[in-house]
Amino acid sequence: MTRRTRYDAIVVGSGPNGLAAAITLARAGRSVVVYEANATIGGGVRSDELTLPGFIHDTCSTVQSFALASPFFKSIPLADLGVELVYAPAAFAHPLDDGTAAVLERSVAATSETLERDAAAYRRFMQPLVGDADKLNADLLGPLPLPPRHPIALARFGLPALLPARLLGELLFRSDRARGLFAGVAAHTMLPLEMPPTAAYALMLMISAHATGWPIVKGGSQNLANALARYFCSLGGEIVTSHRVETIDELPSARAYVFDVTPRQLVKIAGDRFPSAYRRALEKFRYGPGVFKMDFALDGPVPWKAQDCARAVTVHLGGTLPEIAQSERDAWQGRPTEKPYVLLVQQTPFDPTRAPAGKHTVWAYCHVPHGSTFDMTERIETQIERFAPGFRDRILARHVMTPAEMEQRNANYIGGDINGGAQTLWQLYTRPAARIVPYSTPAKDIFICSSSTPPGGGVHGMCGYHAARAVLRRD
Repeated sequence: MTRRTRYDAIVVGSGPNGLAAAITLARAGRSVVVYEANATIGGGVRSDELTLPGFIHDTCSTVQSFALASPFFKSIPLADLGVELVYAPAAFAHPLDDGTAAVLERSVAATSETLERDAAAYRRFMQPLVGDADKLNADLLGPLPLPPRHPIALARFGLPALLPARLLGELLFRSDRARGLFAGVAAHTMLPLEMPPTAAYALMLMISAHATGWPIVKGGSQNLANALARYFCSLGGEIVTSHRVETIDELPSARAYVFDVTPRQLVKIAGDRFPSAYRRALEKFRYGPGVFKMDFALDGPVPWKAQDCARAVTVHLGGTLPEIAQSERDAWQGRPTEKPYVLLVQQTPFDPTRAPAGKHTVWAYCHVPHGSTFDMTERIETQIERFAPGFRDRILARHVMTPAEMEQRNANYIGGDINGGAQTLWQLYTRPAARIVPYSTPAKDIFICSSSTPPGGGVHGMCGYHAARAVLRRD
């Protein structure tokens, strides 16, 4: 256990947000200890040999699409800590049934060339947004910016971003290629594409792909978590693993308790410290669809029909915008979809350290109803085979995680929801409850720093950073 009996702050949970909160507090000279329920730190940023010995698979987060856009991560000396980020030539690809693919390149101009008759529309729309990337990150990766620091950039982004992704895609583009590319990235939101603010998430992901790229961590995402932990400990912090916190009363004395947990867990751990109105608000917090995840060990690379897919670390499988929209609507409405939108990542063409020589790993998931028990194995593999004929012949081993198994590995993934709650328009800035400082609670010494707070899901650490700043402002 720990050496001290009193701390300035105790952080519960060692995901990227918990570690970001701990680092921010330790940098300010506070004494901090982190408690982690599992034997390894990292939360959603973990890696393991899930299929066969020598095949390293990321258990959840794999492509760090916001890492270099995040002001928090920009402040961490990742290279000095041994973190090597690996880039594919292209961030993501979107294959179609005709054997071609739209590809998002680092360059807006190069991307537009893959979109044929929508090339000019893509350049006109995206180039100004990519130019504003740093300004938008400063205003959007946190609580509601009042007043915004960059109002012109925010207005240029905000007007289209408030639309449903399906509507914006159909207004901007005419071809299935461009609409499919946009729908594929919009579906990361795990919301029906007819709902706002799905366009906002799509645009932020596309801006980050152009501005900073979508890297993976060499050797597995666990290396990123381990580096953050080493940095935290170098600041004098302590980490206690294999200790699941069941109630706040079991923790040592502290001036602040910061929880990298979702509302349901916070009620269980510290609900008796809150007034009834706040407790009811946490109990009403809406969780979103879950994920059904598969990891594959392959004896060769994915045999893409569209060769351009081999240049991208991420491939969105779902065909046209209407098909992807149907898949996401089904999951939201509680139906296992027939043709799932599949988010696939192929790491080993760009990071061969993750598998034995000549072998490969593939990471893939689809969205399913919250807490679903339906086996999507056949439907996911059929969707991959649709765009990569012969894929099944290359499978050496597979590993499946249902929503329940995702939650078992990470208690924050309630019902398989990896975003810490549905990222609806209402819950965009009122996560987990409507408060001026969403990271604070009515109990003056209790704070929440998980992705159930703004800006929501993703490996950016900004929920933890802002929660720690709230603690320091209180002090």
